[in-house]
Amino acid sequence: MASLALSLDPNYWKNLTITEEDLQFLYNHLLETETPQTAAELAEVLIRERIRREIERLKQEQVAGGEIYQPKNHYRPGQTLRFPALGMTQGVVVGVRPGFNPDLPPFEVVEVEFDSQTRKEFAAGLPEHALNAPIRISEQDPLLDPKYVIKHYGREIAAKLTAVFETNPDLVRIAGAWFPRALLVDVSVGYLNLAEAVLEMAGGGPLPTQAILEQIELPSDVNPKLTEFSLNLALQEDGRFDEVGPAGQILWFLKRLEPEAVQTPPIFLKYSPTELPGEPSQSILQELNRLVFDELENPETPSEEVGEVTLSLIFPHWRAGTLPLTGAMVNLFPTAYESPRVRFNFVDEDDGNIYPGWVVRSHRYIYGLQEWYTRQGVIPGSLITVRQGEKPGEVFIRARKKRPTKEWLRTVLIGSDGGIVFTMLKHTVGVEYDERMIIIIPDPERLDQVWEQTYRQRVPLDRIVRSMTKELAKLNPQGHVHAQELYAAVNLVKRCPPSALLAILASLPNISHLGDLYFRLSEEEASHE
Repeated sequence: MASLALSLDPNYWKNLTITEEDLQFLYNHLLETETPQTAAELAEVLIRERIRREIERLKQEQVAGGEIYQPKNHYRPGQTLRFPALGMTQGVVVGVRPGFNPDLPPFEVVEVEFDSQTRKEFAAGLPEHALNAPIRISEQDPLLDPKYVIKHYGREIAAKLTAVFETNPDLVRIAGAWFPRALLVDVSVGYLNLAEAVLEMAGGGPLPTQAILEQIELPSDVNPKLTEFSLNLALQEDGRFDEVGPAGQILWFLKRLEPEAVQTPPIFLKYSPTELPGEPSQSILQELNRLVFDELENPETPSEEVGEVTLSLIFPHWRAGTLPLTGAMVNLFPTAYESPRVRFNFVDEDDGNIYPGWVVRSHRYIYGLQEWYTRQGVIPGSLITVRQGEKPGEVFIRARKKRPTKEWLRTVLIGSDGGIVFTMLKHTVGVEYDERMIIIIPDPERLDQVWEQTYRQRVPLDRIVRSMTKELAKLNPQGHVHAQELYAAVNLVKRCPPSALLAILASLPNISHLGDLYFRLSEEEASHE
């Protein structure tokens, strides 16, 4: 005979609420193991414990709170019954009468009251019935399978735990791992001063915690993991130190020895959002965003992780020695649980040389390529390929080289009044480039002065867009200007994302959209000086 299986409510894990009992269990777990754990690891521990509790509860329901209804038994008024098919709901027998069915042997009908409003009738005295099967805990219920629950609900439960832990003063977090504050080893300021000296001798870092521990001789007569975690917390709470390791790895750096561009965005990357005249066409914006990589746009992480990206540089990133951290590139670079800055290494794919790199997460750019740009002859508009490294904390980078040739290229000249002029001149170039993005800059220092003046005087963006459109139109016999060309040109003197550029283009009365990404000045505007 088949048995009746008890299982969890289908929404049990989806609607799970973290209780005080759960928190106490996890706190005791951390005390017993003396090992810091991430929210994801603790979520697995909690899932297994919850499943144990629920199985125990289901077992208890079979023997507590009234007799379990089975059709083979006889019942009397006043008797309390529980009904497995109704989620173990309890009811009281209020009446018994003979039943009649020519296809069945003699039986009884019991009337059961569940509440003052609900009564139902059930058969009794039937030796042959499916509900006479013995009750068991369902072994097929995936909601009682730890592997299934961890896979489908683990991330959501970990997020709930993190939200609760962040409000609990008894728990502390380092690089995503949690631990009770009460068990931490006291780390005096003397040991922190020694840690500063160790990092200074290492050029600021980065160094793992263990390397620092070995040199400062912090007493370790307790669990070594506790000692390491305690030092990590002390370093984190001291403003001299910066945790710069990628997720899963803790590395320390002295803040005062970090590059200035890591602590504060270079002027070339600073964007001051202003009230725009309207919203750009989303279809046109999407088309332009497919052609450029701009960290100021709303990041959209691709559904499929990409292992390699080729992008074209705009002047601000070229001048600052940076790359944009866009949605398409997020997966290529190391990230962290909490650290706003992550230290890693660029590896030149052609010669194997290593260049220290920094992911500045809060401002969405990657710093550390100024020397590499110079060595490789990279210019604004150059094509650069970035791909995931073969080791953690490593990213490969390659300049798309070609045989040097002399070509007519868009060149920016600066007048004595600081005005920008575009012309076509011949230059020798040994790198591949995007034809719409390339701009030769003979005098970068002079352009720096223009940038600083534009930034200081807060020149309106619409004035710059109109001026650059007019200058670029002179290079085209039809007077057409492509939005991608204009994007590269405007970013020569003021940081401007594609959305702001297109919003301004749509609002200017003397500029018309020709289709695709082409725009044209009216004859009156083009001839006006």
